[in-house]
Order: sequence, then C-alpha cells, then structure tokens
Amino acid sequence: MTEQVDREALLRQDGFLIGIAGLALLSGMHFSPYFDPAFLLVKFFGPAFFISTPVLLFYFTSLLLSTTALIVGGIPAAIFERVTGRTRSDAASLGIWLLGVAIIAFPALARSGS
Repeated sequence: MTEQVDREALLRQDGFLIGIAGLALLSGMHFSPYFDPAFLLVKFFGPAFFISTPVLLFYFTSLLLSTTALIVGGIPAAIFERVTGRTRSDAASLGIWLLGVAIIAFPALARSGS
C-alpha cells in the first residue's frame, strides 16, 4: 500500500517539475531580455571551448540561461527545505521553486506576447 502512495505523490510532483522545466526553457529563449547580454558573454568565451558557429553560440546561450534560471530559481526552495528540516522535496518546496523560476521567466513571458 505504501508503494501506491509513493507513486501518487511522485505523479503529483511531475506537474511541478514540468512547469519548472518549461519556465526555465522559456527564460532561455531568444526573446528573453537576458539573452543579448548572455550572448555577448558566450561569444567572448566561446572560442576557448571551440564554439564558433552562430548556431552553436545561440544554442549555448539558451542553454546557459535556462540552466541559470533553474539554479537561481531553486535557491529559495533549498533555503526553505534547510530551514524547515525537510529531507525530501514535497509540493511546498517544489511550489517555491516553481515560483522562483516564474519570477525569473516573467520578463521573457512579457516580451513573448509583444
């Protein structure tokens, strides 16, 4: 019976994880206001990693922004879990993570509509 309860809890968390990943991907898109400054950074450091074609520069800029949104958006959730003494992520901490990534992705959401 406990295995069934664990599966239900994991299925409920999937929605949060899909939302977190989707918003992180959205914050790394080309219409994000963070894209141009990050592109200049990747363009400067790209040749050191043998990245020289424009397509790869755009791809790695998007990847850098999406990963940064995931990490920075997860910091409040990690602090919340540490303060409350939780050992596993639950709906509350995933909701905080989703909210953090949504705040980061909001400028991209606002620019995507115009």
